Amino acid sequence: MLDLNRFRTEPGAVKAGLARKGVQPSEVDAVLELDEKRREAIVRAEALKSRRNEVSKHIGLLKKQGADTAAAQAEMRAAGEEIAAFDKAAAAAESEVRDRMLRIPNIPHASVPDGPDETGNKVELVWGEAPRLGFEPKAHDDLGTALGILDFERAAKISGARFVVYRGAGAALERALISFMLDMHTRKHGYTEILPPYLVKPHALEGTGNLPKFEAELFKVNGGEFYLIPTAEVPVTNLHRDEVLEESQLPIRYCAFTPCFRSEAGSYGKDTKGMIRQHQFHKVELVKFVHPDTSYAELDSLTADAEAVLRALGLHYRRITLCTGDMSFSSAKTYDLEVWLPSQGRFREISSCSNFEDFQARRANIRYKPAGGGKPRFVHTLNGSGLAVGRTLVAVLENYQREDGTVAVPEGLRAYMGGVQALGG
Repeated sequence: MLDLNRFRTEPGAVKAGLARKGVQPSEVDAVLELDEKRREAIVRAEALKSRRNEVSKHIGLLKKQGADTAAAQAEMRAAGEEIAAFDKAAAAAESEVRDRMLRIPNIPHASVPDGPDETGNKVELVWGEAPRLGFEPKAHDDLGTALGILDFERAAKISGARFVVYRGAGAALERALISFMLDMHTRKHGYTEILPPYLVKPHALEGTGNLPKFEAELFKVNGGEFYLIPTAEVPVTNLHRDEVLEESQLPIRYCAFTPCFRSEAGSYGKDTKGMIRQHQFHKVELVKFVHPDTSYAELDSLTADAEAVLRALGLHYRRITLCTGDMSFSSAKTYDLEVWLPSQGRFREISSCSNFEDFQARRANIRYKPAGGGKPRFVHTLNGSGLAVGRTLVAVLENYQREDGTVAVPEGLRAYMGGVQALGG
């Protein structure tokens, strides 16, 4: 959520910033009009309360004098009714302001390129080279099916489309990747591992920006009392909800492995084959709570931590800065990491690393106490995939495939696979 005070003091700058994400100036005007109604109602109610206090004192004097108090008491009752009406109007306006603010996206950082969609994204780095296979590469789903390690047919029999059953070495490879990533982030990068709940209340999703705007993308349980998490970002970011941290605690770095559940609303016909876009998948997530002055340096380091996994696996990838038309609702700046898939002859997203500045912290009320004194301030929150496990498995299968249909296991993963050097070999 954006700072309402910025709407009041810098409406032009807020409109210009939000226009970069396609938000009309009328959205800002509507918030300001409602805010003015709320403030006016509060002023009117306070004036009436002051008058009521005066009349109350006057009634006391009249009673001492034995004078008639009927007119004064009638004025008191009328004032009370008006106060109740103004209080109700102020509360209604405040509620509508909040609802509108929850649906307004974050303002992009000045360094974010403008653009209508992914065509406006900026390539920042390309690492490694595409493998020279010397034969027509197979897609991961064909490789996995032939090796007997991925079973889409039986998954569909159980759950329908966009699911997979991992078998044997496929399940072992997924598990190896999870352990490999968690060990790297906890032992080398200084993150504390978290194993959070997979079911969350609506307020947790509101805190990260998933609700109310993106409810269609979520899976509800028990009529909306709980939701399945779309990413570990949701429970982990809410760990410090309604807390005031000490500045000395910052930065706080967490990593978490969880399954993720997404309805993929609006993705009809996209990536229906294979494991690129599924309703259930695994991810290792990186989350940071940082000082506002260092949040962009922390974004660079978080992104580097995610990149380290790709480099350790020897996977060709690129880092891009998302433009205004392709970035998420809550993000102020996002780097996407895209891994090379030989069967598609192109890069595909495997991680998004974002700085939300204080957008999520305001929604979840996460603050810190400055070491030098003063009022608590909102922290900045960051998160990124480190990495999406299923897509990493896809990249390993495709980039390490051999002409005979076997797949080499990357050297760094072999210890996690019990020394196995190839799948199907």
